[in-house]
Amino acid sequence: MGTWGPGTFENDEASDWVYELEEAEDTTLLREALEVVAEPEGYIEAQDAAIALAAAEVVAALAGHPAPDLPEEVEAWVASHRRAPVRELVSLSIRAVDQILADSELNDQWAETADHVLWVDRVQELRSRLEG
Repeated sequence: MGTWGPGTFENDEASDWVYELEEAEDTTLLREALEVVAEPEGYIEAQDAAIALAAAEVVAALAGHPAPDLPEEVEAWVASHRRAPVRELVSLSIRAVDQILADSELNDQWAETADHVLWVDRVQELRSRLEG
């Protein structure tokens, strides 16, 4: 996975996923990305975790708590889907974030870097925005 920063969208997986989001007509893509991680059947792969964090950022934005550095494409998608039901997606997002922080390849990869604390802070800040 190519990564250029600790931000949710600062990696190849999340950036590529945004292209899929742009084509999505409803929140199914979000739900699918979150379910894989919120209810894992084993160790959470880095790719799945990165995509779930991106999906959680979209949910936070839909719930009225966007990150200040959302990509323009995500902002546009959120603006055109403001009426999407998000209550269930918020709780699913929180579970996904908790799983990623507890036991995931992505967390393990960041733990091997000098930016681990910064990455954890960003993920916890996302969780706080999801809680409203």
